[in-house]
Amino acid sequence: MNKPSVNSEIKAKHRAMWALGDYPAVATEVVSALGPALVQASGIKQGDRVLDIAAGSGNAAIPAAQAGARVTAADLTPELFEQGRRLAERAGVSVDWQEADAEDLPFSDGSFDAAISCVGIMFAPNHQASADELVRVLRAGGTIALSNWTPEGFIGQMFSTMKPYAPPPPPGAQPPPLWGSQQHVESLLGERATDVVARREKLTVDRFGTAEEFRDFFKACYGPTINTYRNIAEDPDRVQALDQDLVELARRHDLGGGTMEWEYLLFTARKG
Repeated sequence: MNKPSVNSEIKAKHRAMWALGDYPAVATEVVSALGPALVQASGIKQGDRVLDIAAGSGNAAIPAAQAGARVTAADLTPELFEQGRRLAERAGVSVDWQEADAEDLPFSDGSFDAAISCVGIMFAPNHQASADELVRVLRAGGTIALSNWTPEGFIGQMFSTMKPYAPPPPPGAQPPPLWGSQQHVESLLGERATDVVARREKLTVDRFGTAEEFRDFFKACYGPTINTYRNIAEDPDRVQALDQDLVELARRHDLGGGTMEWEYLLFTARKG
């Protein structure tokens, strides 16, 4: 613990970005199926000590608690916990919510039976530091279970679309969708991961009737998209260009009636 991390100013900006808009609306209205699918794949059971890293409002933490686990939901942005607590109460489960940096977790070695993350850990800037912490807090033989957007899938392409308009990333930061590459995750974990199972899955998204509705929802609710638009707010031509680029992206992925499939990597392993 307490290893040097990216400086506090960068962390503060990262925290503030995810507090923008309404990420819990994204989690509950758009990607809600990801959490239960991850918990099912992980094999989490009654009494397991589970850490959900970059838990947000509990998309995976709450289903893990419903499976009978003792769950700690950790996130750099505690503003997301208020909605998470309401959702947990509605589900009739108890979750321990703790503010924590994925790159410097405040937990002892071997504290958990399972460490999971549902499209969360991928957004920490230093991938190796996050992977090292994930492994450190797991007991030997413990479960690693991750869902991450792939570079080639819809959200990976959305980040590529926004990149020319977005503020520059912090020095040394790696692109989040790299976590959606099996090779990348295996390189981060190395020989510490055994019994690896990795498969590309697709999340069916039918929340949006039109491409414009998708764009406007993400402009209002999704921190990275809001942050990108803020970066170009003084340039109406660039705002218009990004508006059109996001609409075209959604139209390319429209399977009919606004339904899309968003690809993600479902990765499970054991700590050797």
